[in-house]
Amino acid sequence: MTQIFKPGVKLSSKVCKTQIMVLRIPAIELEIFCGGLPMEVGDPDVLGEIQGENNGTLVGKRYTDETETMEFLCTRGGEGSISVSGHKIDIKAAKKLPSSD
Repeated sequence: MTQIFKPGVKLSSKVCKTQIMVLRIPAIELEIFCGGLPMEVGDPDVLGEIQGENNGTLVGKRYTDETETMEFLCTRGGEGSISVSGHKIDIKAAKKLPSSD
């Protein structure tokens, strides 16, 4: 089910312990997945099985898409990987600092 998410919303996985907080997201209808199943607001009652290849999530890391239009903070790590409407979400790369000569 697609819906419009707002920054500050906490989402939980149905297949593992992963929990994320939305930091930045476009104001359009999206579906956020973890481990192949849609994530839910709050803690889901029943855990399903992880689907497909998953790299897991790490607590305290920020996750973003290639264009950096979406950003999530992992507040509880788990075995599932995050994706949004078919787009893979990876750990945000650290910004390069200018060299000091």
